[in-house]
Amino acid sequence: MSKRTLALLAAIGATIIYGLNHTIAKGVMPEVVKPYGFIMLRVIGATVLFWGISVFGPKERIAKKDYLRMLLCAVLGMGFNMLAFFKGLDLSTPINSAVLITLTPIIVLILSAILIKERISKSKIFGIFIGLLGALGLLLLGAEIRQDAPNIPMGNALIILNAIFYGSYLIVAKTLIQKYHPFTFMKWLFTLGILICLPFGYDELIEIQWGTMPFQAAWKILFVVVGTTFLTYLFNIYALTQLKASTLSAFVYVQPLLGILFAVAMGKDTLTGIKIVSASLVLLGVYLASRRPKPGLRAS
Repeated sequence: MSKRTLALLAAIGATIIYGLNHTIAKGVMPEVVKPYGFIMLRVIGATVLFWGISVFGPKERIAKKDYLRMLLCAVLGMGFNMLAFFKGLDLSTPINSAVLITLTPIIVLILSAILIKERISKSKIFGIFIGLLGALGLLLLGAEIRQDAPNIPMGNALIILNAIFYGSYLIVAKTLIQKYHPFTFMKWLFTLGILICLPFGYDELIEIQWGTMPFQAAWKILFVVVGTTFLTYLFNIYALTQLKASTLSAFVYVQPLLGILFAVAMGKDTLTGIKIVSASLVLLGVYLASRRPKPGLRAS
């Protein structure tokens, strides 16, 4: 089997895990573990795993001049990002989560224009408008009355906030990702994440009843910690070594489709007209905002 084939399989594996995560993570909140307690499990588990695997990477020290940027990355990518996403998923539905999370490329584009003055073409501006219109449809018109989704508008807003935090993290982390080995970067990022999330998640963490936890809940927690947090990162890193970033980014369009299909198949969510139209607008917007201009053509 060629390295490219393995890379494609890795990208597919990461996409499948992301798609399933919305329904699986939702399945244990808040009855078995509350959202902030779940985050503590996630950052602690990932920290242990990344420190363990770091022995296979180079021995690097973080330069003092990078301390502040590393801390900011942890706040945005391991703190506010996760806090907003898991609380949003707890309040909203798996389908809304799967759709709204794909706004990240649009958020990155907007923030790049604001923070680093990156030029945006007219077609990308149109894509941003279409994508945000779809998000607004879910935010304002996608509310339902569900026992397992007590405040869908607030949950949707938090998931969008998560995309903003994660988009900011990607911009801030760019120089550090280029400078340090992934194992070094992630082990320190998650270590800082424990300290940042501890004030929010400590009480919910110690409330977890491990002795009476059913196996079905335990494997879902393990899936999120090992699969969604650890394996997806390794899969994507390997995929990037063999595939173009543009090829890998195409998988972002598959994630919400998998998330929707799995949620419906498991009976954890339902499709409505508003969800279908809004999801279509978000995916169209992300496509228009993310596509590169053809060689030889100037951005308008």
